[in-house]
Order: sequence, then structure tokens, then C-alpha cells
Amino acid sequence: MKPSLFSVCVVLGLCPVMASNPGSNGISQELMGELRGSYSCEGPTKALRNALNSNDLDKIAKNLDASDSFNMDFSNKVESKGITDQKSSGRCWLFTGLNVLRSQMMAKNDLPALELSQNYNFFYDQLEKSNLFLQGIIDTADKPMDDKMVDWLFSNPLSDGGQYTGLSDNIMKYGVVPAEVMHESYTANNTAKMRRLISLKLREDGLELRKMRADKAKANAIQTRKKEMLKEIYRMLALSLGEPPVEFTWTRKNSKGDVIDTKKYTPLEFYNEYAGNDLKGDYVMLMNDPTREYHKVYEIDYDRHVYDGENWKYINLPIEEIKEIAIKSIKDSTMMYFSCDVGKFFDRDRGVLDLDNFDYESILGVKFGMDKADRIRTHASGSTHAMTLMAVDLDVKGVPQKWMVENSWGKTANNGHVIMTDRWFDEYMFRLVANRKYIPEATLKLLDMKPIMLPAWDPMFSCDN
Repeated sequence: MKPSLFSVCVVLGLCPVMASNPGSNGISQELMGELRGSYSCEGPTKALRNALNSNDLDKIAKNLDASDSFNMDFSNKVESKGITDQKSSGRCWLFTGLNVLRSQMMAKNDLPALELSQNYNFFYDQLEKSNLFLQGIIDTADKPMDDKMVDWLFSNPLSDGGQYTGLSDNIMKYGVVPAEVMHESYTANNTAKMRRLISLKLREDGLELRKMRADKAKANAIQTRKKEMLKEIYRMLALSLGEPPVEFTWTRKNSKGDVIDTKKYTPLEFYNEYAGNDLKGDYVMLMNDPTREYHKVYEIDYDRHVYDGENWKYINLPIEEIKEIAIKSIKDSTMMYFSCDVGKFFDRDRGVLDLDNFDYESILGVKFGMDKADRIRTHASGSTHAMTLMAVDLDVKGVPQKWMVENSWGKTANNGHVIMTDRWFDEYMFRLVANRKYIPEATLKLLDMKPIMLPAWDPMFSCDN
């Protein structure tokens, strides 16, 4: 008798040998009986089931033993300059960065009010990300379609999420403009359809570029063809968002409302006159990731918005060291780019992030025991949203009790601000961007070391949305 294909594979070591019948590890009728027998829907359990079947779990799990409210009193606070609203878009990283910048520009120039155009910088962000994808496809065209990097590129041709290096590269290259110079469009506030259509086009273009790279007769024309593709992307963006101004006229007023002057600017001239700081050299991204070694510098491969820009680099620090830097910045009236896992234990009605907000364990009768590192390792938690860190409440010993951020979801609870307890901060804060002057010299020296390179698809480093 000829040996079976399976037996040949086993002998040659080409396939694993099953230790037992795989069917024995499924849910058998006997096991199903045990599962059913472990649950009794009577008395209080029945009442709880009825409540959960017709109500939001968070409404039922709201912990009445927790504080009913958190006051807006903070020992150290940078005054908010107005609440913005990213609407149905993933541009929190851009709103946060521009909100930090406008606070600085208003203080430096005695301006009564200022909002910077998110739409202006978003236009260039989407154009640059499109070029990043197309050039990435060209660079990897000799690799097979199932190569990890090629697969990642086609899986992520475009997003409207981002992080700080996307912001710094964008502004230092294209400048900024006041909101009234380039208003928000409907599509800027509702990005999903435009993103899907441009992504579809980019994927189609990517396949064409791969074929051109493989055809020696067409390889020399590949950059010319890429330019033609980018012209189509530019058209799609201009129709959806409006075309960014090359120059504009703006009237400056002081905090009393008096007109100071009226001048014509390019966006870069406007940035240099009213801000002028080096967003690349003056700021450092800090991270609290307990799954990786502290006091090391990490770089995320291909995690940037601009092809010729900077990859995301950060110093991984213990949470207490990040807090010390944040407190120094707030005490010096300087807001910061801050991101966290905002969806965890968030009471939206009160605008409060607190580990005690919801008692899921008592309601569901199960324990949730993972720490921050385990949640990261198992994809249960990661940074999801950027906001502007602006306040801390310190007790008489200088220990933080709570923090406050300026959000970009419009005027919700706390007039658009979110309060978080210090315990929540420990568990769900991930990223902070601080000016170098607030960072200890020993920490800054870590930047001299060669960064540890991490892959683009590392799940810890998804975009802030």
C-alpha cells in the first residue's frame, strides 16, 4: 500500500502531528451542558439580564460610589483659547498640534483670538501621504505581493489619522494660515468617502507602478507616471477640500481689538512671523510603553506622513518621569500634544476619565486583571486619540491628583474639556510631545543613541484619530 500524503508529510517534518483528535477540543454536547448548567437566570440575575437587554451597559455599570463630578479647579492651568471640532474625521492629531501652536502664537503676539485652518494643512497631509504610498510601492516593486511591507502598504494607502512628526513636517514645509483664509469644507468634516475613493485610486495606481517597474522598457518613465497620478490626487483633493492659498492678506489686531497692520503673507511667512519655532528640533516625543525597555530611543519604520520627512522617533520613559516634564511645561504656561486610549472608562456625560467610572466586574461577575503592559501585548489598549494637555491639579506635596485636556469634539461636557484622574493617566496615557527646555539633560542625551527600529505594522503605533 502506498503511504498517504499526510504520513509522508509527517515523516519529512513538513506538517505538524496532532497530539490528539482536534474534535476533542471543540465545544462538545457534554461541555455545552456544563456551560448551560453554570448559568442560572433567576432572581437578581434575571433582573440584571432584563436591564442589560434593553439598556447600554455603561448606563447600568455606572459606579454610584465614584465622585458625582470633578470640579474645574486646578492648581496649575494654561487657559484654553477656544474649543474646536474635528467632526466626523480622524484629524485629532492635526487639531491638537494647531491648538498648541495657536496658544503660543496668541500669547507671543498679543492676539485677541486665533484659529488656524485645519483644512489647509490637511490638504497637504493627504497629498504627501499619497506620494509616500506611491513611492513606497516603487521602492518595493521587486518584492512579491505577499511580502509583509508590500502587503502593509496596500492595506494602508491613506488615512486621516496621524502623529506628531506628520504635523511638524507639514507645518515646517507648508506653513499655516488663519481659519478664515481656508475654511472647513463638508468633506474635511466628513472624510470617510473621500478617503475611500482616493485609497481605491492609489491601490490601482500602485498596481500599475509595480508593472511598470517590472517592464524594463517602461521603468525609466515611472517617475513621470507617478507625477501624473499625483495630479489626479491633487484634483480630487482640490474638488473636495478647496485649493490651498499660495498667499493671502490678513489684518492683525491686538488683544484690545485695535488694528495693528494689514499685510500680505505666504503661509510660511505667516508661520515664521507669528510662531517661528523649530517644530522638529525644539520638541521631543515621549512614550510610556512598559512592554519595552525604558530610557531607550525607538523609531517606527515608514511611520511618517511625508516621504522625505522624519520617521516617528520617541524616548520611552517611566510614567513618573513624563509627569515631571508635563508639570514643568504647564507651570510655564505651555500646552502640549498628548495622546491616550480615550475610550477606556470615559464618562462622556461628565467629560471624565476615571478607573472608577464603571463597575463592569460587579455587573458581569468576572474579574479583569491585566496591567498596562499586558493590555498592550494583547492588543487590548493603545493610543487612539490626541488632545491638548493644559492643566494639572497638584496637592500640597506636589503630587498630581487630576489632569485636564482641551479636546477637539466641540463644546461637550466641561465646555469641551476632558478631566482625567492621575490613576487613569498612569494606565492609559501613552504619548507626550514636550519642548526640549522642560526635559532633563540626561534624558535629552538619550537622543544621541542609535534608535531601535520597529516595524511599520507594530500594533502599538497606530495613528491618533
